[in-house]
Amino acid sequence: MPTYRDEAVILRTHKLGEADRIVTMLSRGHGKVRAVAKGVRRTSSKFGSRLEPFMVADVQLYQGRTLDIVQQAESLGSYGTDIAAHYDRFTAANAMVETADRLSDAEATPQQYLLLVGGLRALSRGEHAPRSILDSYLLRVMALSGWAPSLDDCARCGAPGPHTRFVAQLGGMVCSNDAPAGSPRIAEKTLMLLRALMAGEWDVIDDAAQVEISAASGLVAAYAQWHLERGIRSLAHVTDAPREGAR
Repeated sequence: MPTYRDEAVILRTHKLGEADRIVTMLSRGHGKVRAVAKGVRRTSSKFGSRLEPFMVADVQLYQGRTLDIVQQAESLGSYGTDIAAHYDRFTAANAMVETADRLSDAEATPQQYLLLVGGLRALSRGEHAPRSILDSYLLRVMALSGWAPSLDDCARCGAPGPHTRFVAQLGGMVCSNDAPAGSPRIAEKTLMLLRALMAGEWDVIDDAAQVEISAASGLVAAYAQWHLERGIRSLAHVTDAPREGAR
């Protein structure tokens, strides 16, 4: 059976036997891969630290019948240490890799891989508020998976916006005729923030007030979890802590 090489983000690991691990990765060219990393839990392992969650590695794998085997791993992005040192970054990263794991059950794309790598890099460097990095990632990866929320025209009938009601179950913003009874209105600034999160307009995102960030985060979480059909467990631990150095 052939060997192959790819870039991959480590999503999660599980212990196997006394010294091995099963590593679940999102790779650039082969989608989600599950492989056995033999001996990585021994202190003498040469690449055990390169196969921890949130790390990015160049891996060589041997194709097996059920699980592949990791033969070699070289670090491309050591993000795990800086992420784990901050609770808000750590919880946001967990929600991101959990989402990536769930979405890549179907065929993953190189764009999904690159988006996750970019999000983890931004978290490790503290470039923006962790919750905002997570929210932007969720909106953009849902769009890449074919579930882009409508933030302008009505998601139900296509009536031109702007509209004032966001309904996750209907696909985003909806007009007053299609909004279910009791649907809450969202503020114009919250809608502007959602658009900025989708587009990655960080100057707008970083200047947003905390009340708008919290409101947008709630809508993003509801939308992502509705379309994933079951909750993202890690979201329960994510905080709204501001970006380091923000006033």
